[in-house]
Amino acid sequence: MKIAMLSPIAWRTPPVHYGPWEQVTSLLTEELIKSGIEVTLFATGNSITQSQLQAVCPAGYEEDRDINAKVWESLHISECFENANEFDIIHNQFDFLPLTYSKLIQTPVVSTIHGFSSSSILPVYKKYNKDSHYISISNADRSEQLDYLATIYHGIDLDQFTFNEQPQDYLLFYGRIHHDKGAKEAIAIAQALGKRLIMAGIIQDEHYFKQHVQPHLLPGKIEYIGSVGSDKRNELLSNASVLLHPINFSEPFGLSVVESMACGTPVVAFNKGSMPELIDNGRNGFLAENIEEAIEMVKDINSINRLACRQKVENHFSKERMCQNYVEAYKKILNK
Repeated sequence: MKIAMLSPIAWRTPPVHYGPWEQVTSLLTEELIKSGIEVTLFATGNSITQSQLQAVCPAGYEEDRDINAKVWESLHISECFENANEFDIIHNQFDFLPLTYSKLIQTPVVSTIHGFSSSSILPVYKKYNKDSHYISISNADRSEQLDYLATIYHGIDLDQFTFNEQPQDYLLFYGRIHHDKGAKEAIAIAQALGKRLIMAGIIQDEHYFKQHVQPHLLPGKIEYIGSVGSDKRNELLSNASVLLHPINFSEPFGLSVVESMACGTPVVAFNKGSMPELIDNGRNGFLAENIEEAIEMVKDINSINRLACRQKVENHFSKERMCQNYVEAYKKILNK
C-alpha cells in the first residue's frame, strides 16, 4: 500500500509549537511507516519525517510571512495530485480545497475533516460527497448533509506525556487566546476560586487578548507565558491540578483535553461539541454548562482519579489506535 499524505502548510510537520492538523498528520505518518506502509509526506520543506518527504513550499506561511499562502497552497496541492498515479490512496489532511482536484484523477482520495470553519465551505464537500471518502474526527462534528466512511479520533504519543499523581496547586488554560477557547471564562473561574492560573498558547486575537486577558495578568495569580514547545507543555499539563477548557464553540475534537488526561490531569470543560466523547463526566473530568457550574466542579476536582484519566487515553486516544483505524479505512476503500 502506497499512501500520499497531504499535510497543511501553515506550519511545519510536525509543528514546533502550534499546529494541531500538522501534529496529527505527523503522528499518523510516522506510525504508518512503523507499520510497514509506504508513505510520501507532502508538507513544508523543513518538515521532519521518516517517510519520503516531497515539498515545494520551504516553510510554513505562518512562520514566514513572506510566503504567499494562496500561491504556495496551490503549488503544494497540485504537486501531490500531479503525482497521483504513483499512489494507491491520497490522504487529504488539508481541508476542502484538494477535493476540487479529486475528479481529475483515478486515485481515491480520503479526507479527514478537521472541522468546518463555517457552513460556507459545505458546498465543496457536498459536491464531492459521492466521489470521495470522508473521515470525521468526532461524531459531534458530522454534517447531516454528508456521508462518512468512519469516525476516527485523533491519537497522541503517550510517551510524550508524563503521568503525575501529585500535581501542584494551579489551574491551567492551554489553548489559543481567542473567544472560542474561553480564555476570559478561564480567568473568571480562577478569580472566583482565588486560584493561580497559568495560561499558555498563541494569541490568535490580539484585540481579545488586550481587552479580556492582559488587564487581569498578575504574577503568582494570572500568568500568561506564551506558546510553548513539547517539553514545557508536558511540564505544565502534568503538574496542573486541572485543565480549564470553557469553550464557546462546538469543538470538533480537543487535543489539549486528551493530552491533559494523558498526564493524569482532569479537565473541566463546557459541555459543547465533542467534549462528551472525550470526557466521562465525573470519571476523568467534568462537563459544565456555565461558569458557575465549572467553579463548583473545580472545587470537587480531587474526587477524580488521575489514573482513570490516563487510562481513558490509553484505551481510546493513542497514536497506535488511530493508525490501526486509518489502515482499516484504507482497506475498505481499496476493497471497493
